[in-house]
Amino acid sequence: MKGYDVVVVGGGHAGIEAAWAVAQLGAKVGLVTTNPERIGLMPCNPAVGGPGKSQLVAEIAALGGLMGRLADATAIHTRVLNRSKGPAVQSLRVQVDRDAYALEAQRVLLAHPNIESVRAEVKALWLEEGQLCGVETVDGRRIAARSVVVASGTFLQGVVWYGRRSRAAGRQGEPPARFLSESLRAVGHTLRRFKTGTPPRIQAESVDYSRLEVVPADDPPESFSGTPGPHATARPTWQTRTTEATHRLIQENLHLSPLYGGDIEGIGPRYCPSIEDKVVRFADKDTHLLFVEPDGLYTTELYLQGFSSSLPPELQVQMVQTLPGFERAVIQRYAYAVEYDAVDPTELTLGLQSRKLAGLFTAGQLNGTSGYEEAAAQGLLAGVNAARYALGLPEVYLPRESGYIGVMVDDLVHRGVDEPYRMMTSRVELRLLCRADNADERLVPLAVAWGLRPPRDLQETQAKYARIQEELNRLGKVRVEGVSALQYLRRPEVSYAQVVQRIPPASVVLSPAEAYQVEVRAKYAGYMERQARLRERLRELEAYLLPSRLDYNKVPSLSKEAIEKLSRSHPRSVAEASRIPGIRDSDITALLVYLAKIPA
Repeated sequence: MKGYDVVVVGGGHAGIEAAWAVAQLGAKVGLVTTNPERIGLMPCNPAVGGPGKSQLVAEIAALGGLMGRLADATAIHTRVLNRSKGPAVQSLRVQVDRDAYALEAQRVLLAHPNIESVRAEVKALWLEEGQLCGVETVDGRRIAARSVVVASGTFLQGVVWYGRRSRAAGRQGEPPARFLSESLRAVGHTLRRFKTGTPPRIQAESVDYSRLEVVPADDPPESFSGTPGPHATARPTWQTRTTEATHRLIQENLHLSPLYGGDIEGIGPRYCPSIEDKVVRFADKDTHLLFVEPDGLYTTELYLQGFSSSLPPELQVQMVQTLPGFERAVIQRYAYAVEYDAVDPTELTLGLQSRKLAGLFTAGQLNGTSGYEEAAAQGLLAGVNAARYALGLPEVYLPRESGYIGVMVDDLVHRGVDEPYRMMTSRVELRLLCRADNADERLVPLAVAWGLRPPRDLQETQAKYARIQEELNRLGKVRVEGVSALQYLRRPEVSYAQVVQRIPPASVVLSPAEAYQVEVRAKYAGYMERQARLRERLRELEAYLLPSRLDYNKVPSLSKEAIEKLSRSHPRSVAEASRIPGIRDSDITALLVYLAKIPA
């Protein structure tokens, strides 16, 4: 019987990061998939990053994860979004070669001596006397493990819909995970049905590009890892728009949609709606912007971002051909919706361990999220803690004020989800302090402490920020036009490059990334100080720890709703309790008064 320290179920973005994190910590991992050749497949958009998501990727990279590295290596178009806005919301989006990304993921993962690929469908969790011992496969094997990460994506009891016709599948052309849902229910997890969708893929040579608006890549390109790939500016992308004819076709045929026809039970993502949802929900809009993106350097497919649909294939052809530039378009792969089981994330710890079964961890869309980046971030955290559990070490987590991953997991665990969760900059209270460009400053120390990165990386990071601070100090001492160079740089129209031309040269020339940090820290110092004060207030509430076995029925003045929700969520601190929906200020006051009376 084969055995590992950790078994990871699923080879999507969550499974990749989980397996990599386990391996980096020195534990042996079995990566179980039904088809190892599908590891790293991008079933939806062939891109990484964007608003709220690039910040997650930067944090994954700072923690030693793979996603940013894989995206950079296979990039074919890179662009920074929101350049005209503040640094908190500027976001890198990397268009990748879809097939090359999967191949690179497989190459990197399977070259690691601690990672072994296992071809199997997992049927159930293997328990003995209530203890997790590993997993059982449909062909009768038992794979022993001290801990298990389930990162099954959209595969649990997956059903794909083309119009009102459906078939069992985890995604197009792949069978679902047929049995594992029952095993999760058996240990006490509550499952729900969610849905997501994907747009049609268009035959590239059937499009009239003269009618599309070109969106060129940034040149020079930026990257997540600091090293842009060799083809990062190789392809443009384009834009087109829906028309009155598009909207009319959809409105006249809503009865053919499985969602509007009542066939789909699952709840879809509000922030990534199908084209049918857009037309219905935004009836006052005459047109919707669509992005036309190549799937790779050598493929013949275009991805039509913003046009996901579950309407019938024959109608999809008519809809696509109403778009400017697509009058003669040929669909190579039709759009579809997929419905699947997800767990209730409030049944997890902040380290993504099940509260129902010790040693079981879950990550990705299984936890009710939507998006590659959200899945990868959870996979990394789940992998770290699965390895630590297997090695007999205590669980770790990322506090909310540490950045985007911390906010996402805190939201999932304490607020739960009633639709697929998507990360957005607006969810992060301290987003000016938690930018993509300073993810290394915030998280490399943790990555080194957890064993995900070598000590030299921390030394290099500390040296980088020492140079940045040294330059800020220097700018405060030299003068330009009667004020310090630092004050001069704070003028909106002045750049750091202009300042350094007017003062004596520094002893050390900063890299472009370091120069950017100097400019941001100078121009936004006041705002950052305000957010730093907010962070300290949040930390004060975090310091009020709640006993793990506290009987909330014994806390005077708590509302009935608070007793119910606090008993279910088991927050670690008053700060965590305050973020649970339905908890009132009076409930927080009651908790603080109660804690003050407990003997130290």
